[in-house]
Amino acid sequence: MADFDRYGSRTHTAEDLVRLVSACLGVAFAERESDYRGVYLVADLDGVRVEVQPNEIPGDDEDEPYDPAHPEYHVLVLTTTPVPDPTLRTRLESIEGLVHLGHDSV
Repeated sequence: MADFDRYGSRTHTAEDLVRLVSACLGVAFAERESDYRGVYLVADLDGVRVEVQPNEIPGDDEDEPYDPAHPEYHVLVLTTTPVPDPTLRTRLESIEGLVHLGHDSV
């Protein structure tokens, strides 16, 4: 089973969120790049994965949002945990300008 949460910011840049989330959670991010997602940042800590992802993904013809349901949020923070983690959610929601957008479990 895996638990996924999505957060978004209209005010912070990806660099801002990396700094804020790093300070909040005590994690270090590494830059990754993919054809599908563009450049994003990843931190892994004890089975918890945190990603900072720009919502605008460069495409062949035009930019497409990574999360089309929330195009107004310029930067996303995506978390993956093995089970629901209310402490992680509370800590991330304490970051001013970061809004919880959704939750999924599989």
